[in-house]
Amino acid sequence: MTVIDAVSGDLAEVRAKVDETLDSFMAEKASTAPDPCLPPLVDVLRAFVAGGKRLRPQFCHCGHLAAGGSPDNSAVVWAGAALEMFHTFALVHDDIMDGSVLRRGRPTVHRVLAERFDGHGAGDGRAAERFGVNLAILVGDLCFAWSDELLDRAEVDEARWREVRALLHTMRTELIAGQYLDLGGKPRSKVDPVRAAWRMIRLKTARYSVELPMRIGAALAGGDATLMRACSAYGRPVGEAFQLRDDLLGVFGDPGVTGKPDVDDLRGGKPTVLMALAWQQATPEQREVISALHGDPDLDEQRAGLLRDVVLATGAAERVERLIGIRAERALSALRSASMDPAAKPPLAELVTCATRRAR
Repeated sequence: MTVIDAVSGDLAEVRAKVDETLDSFMAEKASTAPDPCLPPLVDVLRAFVAGGKRLRPQFCHCGHLAAGGSPDNSAVVWAGAALEMFHTFALVHDDIMDGSVLRRGRPTVHRVLAERFDGHGAGDGRAAERFGVNLAILVGDLCFAWSDELLDRAEVDEARWREVRALLHTMRTELIAGQYLDLGGKPRSKVDPVRAAWRMIRLKTARYSVELPMRIGAALAGGDATLMRACSAYGRPVGEAFQLRDDLLGVFGDPGVTGKPDVDDLRGGKPTVLMALAWQQATPEQREVISALHGDPDLDEQRAGLLRDVVLATGAAERVERLIGIRAERALSALRSASMDPAAKPPLAELVTCATRRAR
């Protein structure tokens, strides 16, 4: 069992409620589909959704508790399910953009759909791939639409509803901006690579994964401006540490545990803080290796090993570990001094560990 799975009873219950809500919702969608073409897509989606970390619903739940909300309020469950459905949209499209073949140890949505097309005897691999990508884009769009529908089922008064929607719109826009930055260039670009990597992290992960889900949960319970600032003071360093851990796992993680290949980020030339620090601290000879191998779409395991050795030799991985520890302590310090309902503090402290010491 990984750290991310070993959550306490309260957080495990949050995960279970969100899982049940999502599965019931998708079963309803399959049974009421306007056309028989849709239920098979829902089946693919249900399989893909299973096994997610559910961190965003958990942070949403804790934000709700922090504002004095009831842990049994169904509105926060619907909101958590909506966040998870939106996250599914982001993952499906992200896997297409990255050309990933695995997610959570299983084929990505576009690969599953391509294999179904190819299984009909067409014998045209390129057509099957194009079909899988096109249909996965539609599946992602469906998740985006359904995330709104899930949120619509939460019963919230009008003032709180407007604040929740405003935060959701901000989250969506920032994620897309972060994804744009994630696609844009190698560490050796003219822009300071370390600063550019931090900018991407704060948009794509830190606020999207932790801070804004917390603030959405707090808004559902009528949290005030002081609490929203506390959510930010805690949430941003946790979100940054979460992505830094993801950067390390993407290069040095065990694919059998992470469920993803350990060469995708290297082949894609991901502009991570890890690689930016490696480039910054590399010798001229090491930079030649990074230039030649980082972003090579045909990178094999042997050359990936060479690139990993260079990253380790620069001290970048060790430095990222220190940055994770600094941010975890910063979050815990903010939590200790935060003015919020005491019921929220133990699970939020637990989530720092879950987010920063995970193996997948």
